[in-house]
Amino acid sequence: MKYPLGFFSFGKNIGIKDTSLDFAVIYSDVRCHAAAVFTRNNFPGAPIYVGRDHIQDGFLQAIVINSKNSNVATGEKGIQDSYQICESLAKSLQIKKEDILPSSTGVIGVPLPIEKILNACASAKENLKPGNLDEVAEAIMTTDTKKKISYRTINHNGNEGVMFGIAKGAGMIEPNMATMLSYILCDYLPESKDLKGILKRVVDQTYNCITIDSDTSTSDTVVLMCSGKLGTIPDGLFESNLKEIATELSKKIARDGEGASKLIELTVKHGRDESQVTKIGKSILNSPLVKTAIYGGDPNWGRFIMAIGKVFDEPIPYENLEIQLGGISVKGADHETKSKLAEYLKSNEEIYILVKLNTGKFEKTFWSCDFTEGYIQENAYYTT
Repeated sequence: MKYPLGFFSFGKNIGIKDTSLDFAVIYSDVRCHAAAVFTRNNFPGAPIYVGRDHIQDGFLQAIVINSKNSNVATGEKGIQDSYQICESLAKSLQIKKEDILPSSTGVIGVPLPIEKILNACASAKENLKPGNLDEVAEAIMTTDTKKKISYRTINHNGNEGVMFGIAKGAGMIEPNMATMLSYILCDYLPESKDLKGILKRVVDQTYNCITIDSDTSTSDTVVLMCSGKLGTIPDGLFESNLKEIATELSKKIARDGEGASKLIELTVKHGRDESQVTKIGKSILNSPLVKTAIYGGDPNWGRFIMAIGKVFDEPIPYENLEIQLGGISVKGADHETKSKLAEYLKSNEEIYILVKLNTGKFEKTFWSCDFTEGYIQENAYYTT
């Protein structure tokens, strides 16, 4: 595993909930150009307020994350706690507190064990190790069943740089700006230095195309930090690698949805525009009836018709509509076709759906997972 130059990190247990890793810091030995996007939920977590404040100048040098206890719905005290965390870490790392972005994930509405976190911040510098980002990927997990990591080596003008991304997320996911938590680091800069524009374009094509359960988290955050230690590369080369990493992480999040047994990839083609395609794509993948049918291998294609038809403000002519599962046309399926569909759904862990609206030329791909008994069990007793 290769890491970008100049980044140090650690993950450790500080006793927030259990004995698993629950606290992490990412640090760059130089101040980085940075950009971030955050949740559009109307009740964002306290770290979102602080993160928006600190990212305004386009620079960061560190990220601090706690898991197992989200600093959300904690009022003014929660916001002050986030600022205090940044101040404590800044002293340990000897950097500006405004160059630190905080994140928090876990149960909502419970005050942070702030003294445990401040103590961990105070000793942060001595725990840092070169690279080590796979440890951070573990420390940010909550109901995730596996670490989510994706990286690319980038060769340019005789240099080999690295773009490295990690993410967490398994439930309460229908991002509307970013995913649950994701951090992407690079030792190159794009020539334009337009990290904000590049990140926004990539997020709209990747993280914002995930839905597990239609619930937009209060803590969604994506951060991009670039040290520029290896200089600049063309924007196209930078953006293409960023999109590959973001796509891979998005699929890993969808595949690891709470209780999931299948990854669903839906492509909606020949739509009028992004608005139409997104409304219909999300309507299909957010339908409990569609998701449970895929889980059970039930070839009930009428559920797809329902999910498309319930987008009231985007009527699609029925005669023009095409739907395929695994390359099998489903509209009007007879008994033999239904048997093929059932076999496809039951025998594959990755389900590919194609919907052609035939109202234009726009297309977009989305990712989700099926609904199983495991999702109910995970969330019915989440805090008990």
